[in-house]
Amino acid sequence: MAGLLDFTPSNRYQPERGRLLVSEPFLPDPYFRRTVVLLCDHNDEGSFGFVLNRRMDLTINDLMEDLPPIASRVGIGGPVQSGELYYLHTLGAHVQGSREVIDGVHMGGEYAQLRAMLATDPKLSKHVRFFVGYSGWGADQLKKELDDRAWMVAPADKRRIMGVPSDDDLWRSTLRAMGREFAPLANFPDDPSLN
Repeated sequence: MAGLLDFTPSNRYQPERGRLLVSEPFLPDPYFRRTVVLLCDHNDEGSFGFVLNRRMDLTINDLMEDLPPIASRVGIGGPVQSGELYYLHTLGAHVQGSREVIDGVHMGGEYAQLRAMLATDPKLSKHVRFFVGYSGWGADQLKKELDDRAWMVAPADKRRIMGVPSDDDLWRSTLRAMGREFAPLANFPDDPSLN
């Protein structure tokens, strides 16, 4: 059994679609430092998902002129295909071609249909999160990173995915929700040499 001061607790979960990847506190990769990634797919060929707690200082209307004025912030989903727009939503079957990632949260679907829905009722924008780019791993790449303890795997829920807390709060709150052996990691300073 892991002690309360075990700073390398073991993963309880395996990566799969609808799970979260939570970076360890001192992951040296500046892009993924203190991030929470929703895995949207995971199989033998690789994995992909979206960073949930990195955002641009732009709204969706700054990027897409064909949308009604909804002012939703845009997340930085990852370094792959960073010129492409992606979205998660809770509109389910109302957006044809979307795919369920986890109970109540869907990915993608017909953009023209989504745009028409938002034009009809801009308040629906609270049910959509936009991202530029995505995070991707080739075959066995994520397994190696998990073996190297770069990531911890956690269950996901609609509130955690679709909510918009501050970037650092999502990382910390997810670690705390993972249980008492993970909670101390949430309190690690960004730079331990400053303690």
